[in-house]
Amino acid sequence: MKKTLFKFVLCCGIALPCEAWAETKSARPADQKPKQAPHKATAPRTVKVTKKAGDHADSGLESVMVTAQRRAENNQNVPISIQHIDGKTLANAGYTALTDLQYLAPGVQYDPTQGAAFQIRGVGSESFDFSNAKSVSVVVDDVVMDAQRANGMIGMVDINNVDIMMGPQGTLFGMNSTSGVIAVTTGKPVLNKLTARTSASYGEHNERILNATVNIPLGNKAAFRISGFDNAQDGFGRNVVLNKLVGSTHEYGGRAKLYVEPTENLDITLQGDYAHHWDSSVRTPVGGQNEVVTSKLNSLGIYPNAKNADTADPMYGNIVSEEYGAALKIHTKIGQNDLNFISAWRESLYNNNTPVDLVPLDTFAYYPYNFGSLTTRKFSDEIRFSSPKGHFLEWLAGGFFNRLDARQTQYQWGTAGAPLYVDGVPAQNLYNNSGAIGQSGNTSLFQSRNESLAAFGQLKFNISRHFDIAISGRYTHDKNSQGLSFINTDAQAVTGYNPTFTATHNAPVYPWGQMTGQNFSGRISPEYHFNPNVMAYFTFSTGYKPAGIAFVGNNYDPYHKETVKSYEVGMKSEWMHHKLRLNMDVFREDFTDFQATVLTPVPAGNGTTILTSAIGNAGGLVSQGVEGNVAYRPIPDLTLSGSVSFTDAHFTDYVASTKANYTNTRLTNAPVWSANAFIDYHHDLTPHLGVQAHLDYAYRGTTWTVTGQPDYSKVPAYSLVNLRVSLLPLNKRLQVGLYVRNMFNQYFSTGYQLYGTAGYLHYTSPDARRTIGGFINFSY
Repeated sequence: MKKTLFKFVLCCGIALPCEAWAETKSARPADQKPKQAPHKATAPRTVKVTKKAGDHADSGLESVMVTAQRRAENNQNVPISIQHIDGKTLANAGYTALTDLQYLAPGVQYDPTQGAAFQIRGVGSESFDFSNAKSVSVVVDDVVMDAQRANGMIGMVDINNVDIMMGPQGTLFGMNSTSGVIAVTTGKPVLNKLTARTSASYGEHNERILNATVNIPLGNKAAFRISGFDNAQDGFGRNVVLNKLVGSTHEYGGRAKLYVEPTENLDITLQGDYAHHWDSSVRTPVGGQNEVVTSKLNSLGIYPNAKNADTADPMYGNIVSEEYGAALKIHTKIGQNDLNFISAWRESLYNNNTPVDLVPLDTFAYYPYNFGSLTTRKFSDEIRFSSPKGHFLEWLAGGFFNRLDARQTQYQWGTAGAPLYVDGVPAQNLYNNSGAIGQSGNTSLFQSRNESLAAFGQLKFNISRHFDIAISGRYTHDKNSQGLSFINTDAQAVTGYNPTFTATHNAPVYPWGQMTGQNFSGRISPEYHFNPNVMAYFTFSTGYKPAGIAFVGNNYDPYHKETVKSYEVGMKSEWMHHKLRLNMDVFREDFTDFQATVLTPVPAGNGTTILTSAIGNAGGLVSQGVEGNVAYRPIPDLTLSGSVSFTDAHFTDYVASTKANYTNTRLTNAPVWSANAFIDYHHDLTPHLGVQAHLDYAYRGTTWTVTGQPDYSKVPAYSLVNLRVSLLPLNKRLQVGLYVRNMFNQYFSTGYQLYGTAGYLHYTSPDARRTIGGFINFSY
């Protein structure tokens, strides 16, 4: 272990570990207002400012401004491990989804199979349970995106930057987050300036990416900004029976912001967004099917294996989701202090039509009718009151309220392995996994409400020009509830005939439950500045996730709260007149009663069982490791950057049952090693013509997608390389270029499942193939 850590530290110094380098603009969208000089601090610290964006007078790195402590600060002065990715890096990599951050930031993963959720440092709860809070909070423009099955953002357009804060961040960021926060900042309206930007690209597999942003001044005190996008690509595999592609995607949406600044000390932002997603990603066979199914697949030209993306299922699966909402932000000055108020409303829809049959229904059928519809609605309010920077004491205080309601209907009907049609006649009786014995309904109805009320604050003492210390805390009261009942869906409309149903599960003993709890989380962060360019810090923090109610195969199954203690020691530094930036940290996180997900067998009819995701508490979990990032600008036209992460995340105490002991096994989707490297080159050939090139590399180590590390769920390590080259004519307002994504055509799977008698199945990703195309951007 010690040798491995030593090799890692050495690697950080000589490889290309990464941190994004572009400067985030000021948090104020309008032209800079005249600022009052702050009171003189008791012990002011001299801070040298690195080069501003667009300034070619020297070759220093551009400064990175973050809001990890709810203030705009240089990342080099913040005692938290942060990965900063600017909009340019996202565009150059060619990615269009928030989930693609897993390919740009080491230590960040995304699992699409078990409820869809992010993980940071290997830790995150993936669950289909509706009262389970997320371990990683996605915050977009200061609004927490906590809807179940929703990522918080569909499509990425007009993105200023993404800041990924590693470890517990609950003391200052809306909802409690035991693993970290992904904070997305989109473009802000700009006063007195008319601008427009459009982008279009087309590539292999019929990939098309369109987006546009317009900023319109409305007099001297208001501005309007609107952006839209439309992205699509053809699928990875094919459905040989229906002659349709499998894995195709189509997304579109838009965002609008109105900014008004009636006085120098008051500004108001009203914003709204809508986005739509459709895909035909379905599970395809890998192996383990019975002889009849395997023979039929082979006769249709399908050979189950680790790279198979084809299916012969006559029922066409697809997923449709929508996310939309509005937010009101009010910022005012009270003396020299800042008061911010944010109120948000959001709704989401997630329709999941995922039949599991693999072959024509007269050969084999498992659950041809498998459809769920989830809708959510949330309201949240947040208020923050903060002092100016530069005093001996800097303070921040705030409050937060969040209410999330969810409603899901789910029917799952099938024959559990027998043919659905015999001599053209459909089975008159279907097994019903979504009903209950003794209940008349054929469809499950889940209804949940998650409610959180919190107060938080921070005190920072600037004791001397070398030493300061920040202390923050948060008190939270949570109330989570969930109920299960049964309703009827018109079977004639779904199946085309009127079958009878045999329920496979007993009715729940308790059809409704509620868990309440309180928690105080805290953080203490002393910093020591050896000089204006080198800072060392230690951070101790605690985190918390509330208890909740789950139903597993209709069984009422409450689980306990989750807590974590986190220790982090780090250094942030700049050298060689700000041409070199080197940041490193060592961390350890100890979780108690971690809310883990494990596949649990439940009756599925016909004497078979199906593995369903069940959430429960693992007694102990540790995530520990080392992170490093570096950026180097040897000449003004060239920037080299990279990051690397070594993470050991495993259960220290997890006995799920008498037959399932997962102690000392690794967490799902948690690679030990992950790394990124970036090369960016920009050169002006003439005052009116430029050339630009971008190359990025991502490595992700071996992972397992099922708790306990079963062999069938192993995803081997893989690497991805993306390239983008372009010319910038017309005074550099036009950009025309070529791109290659996944240059070496590296295949990888995103998740494996054992699905009863249907055998081993997996999902494939559109990113797991090479795509070559061209693009054109125009800015005004």
